[in-house]
Amino acid sequence: MQSLKVLLAVIFFSLFSFKSFAQIPLSEKAEVSLLTCGSGNELYSVFGHTAIRVFDPANNINTVYNFGTFDFNTPNFYLKFVKGDLQYFVSVASYADFIYEYKYYGRDVYEQVLNLNLNQKQQIADELNGILFSDKKYYSYKFINRNCTTMVADIIDKQVKISLENSDKGKTYREIIYTYLADNHFYENLGINLLFGYKTDYTSEKLFLPKELMEGVSNTTTSNGPLAKSTFTIVEKTEITSGSSFLNSYYSYAILVIILLVLTIKRVGYLSYLVIAGLFGILFCFVSLYSSHNELLLNYNILLFNPLFIIITTVALSNRKKPLKWLSFGSIALIIIYTALIINKPHFVIMLPLIILNSAALLRTIKHLKANP
Repeated sequence: MQSLKVLLAVIFFSLFSFKSFAQIPLSEKAEVSLLTCGSGNELYSVFGHTAIRVFDPANNINTVYNFGTFDFNTPNFYLKFVKGDLQYFVSVASYADFIYEYKYYGRDVYEQVLNLNLNQKQQIADELNGILFSDKKYYSYKFINRNCTTMVADIIDKQVKISLENSDKGKTYREIIYTYLADNHFYENLGINLLFGYKTDYTSEKLFLPKELMEGVSNTTTSNGPLAKSTFTIVEKTEITSGSSFLNSYYSYAILVIILLVLTIKRVGYLSYLVIAGLFGILFCFVSLYSSHNELLLNYNILLFNPLFIIITTVALSNRKKPLKWLSFGSIALIIIYTALIINKPHFVIMLPLIILNSAALLRTIKHLKANP
């Protein structure tokens, strides 16, 4: 959720200047605060960002720890990302540099100074420094279970149990993610819902997004009062939210599906489409088995994009009518089961055109079978 630019800009600072005060005890004036950055227009920034700040004017410390750094030039970057072993790492920046970047991109930044005693602040600072200068600085990124927000939340949680009360409480992981992508990222939303499996339909049990953690901290009370003394707006959003694009919307998607429906009227059209849909099914199977991301497991979209479609096409071309009949009706039955599974889920509306398209291709296969007994 944060680019490598931060690391490159402060590498000298992090290796030399920062290390020199890593062991300095914090003063009574020290503060530890949660920084929450708002959404941006790009997909990687849609969900916002979380960082943690240690400020001690007595020791001239004003440092931001960022758990969202990665190297885009990592060999096999996309395969590692899909598999779930892409290494993210902790970097540091001066507070001024961190804020400057968000001002430059016009994204809002909120700060919550945490109501902690000196011992708790020292323990957080020591843990952050211990992570930064050890192998623990690297971690395998997981979209829900291990990201820049959860890593910070875990550190604070060791000192004060953070409340799970937030505006997303009671929603499933899929519902929460869908909300962030619904407006200006239609095809990204479609792709994510095609890849995400059944586990994302579980009710959320953790604070895994920046806004959720900010709300959780706001709703946490300690023996000394509220955990967050107050919420300050450090940077106000100036980035203009990109408007809804026709090319990236339900409208262009519906037109595309209608065109495919017309093309699949002919036998060569629906058989070609079934091959493509079957290949997508194989892809979903591979990703579900290959990846260690929990959210990609148990992908029931395989019922809609069934690898059996390729076999149906092969059987249809060889004119073996009996197995073709059973395979086609069986695939339609699986689509009916799939529809029943998602009819009460947020992505049902965007999956409906694909349900219609795949069903139409199969029904045309059966119709051709009956017309040529």
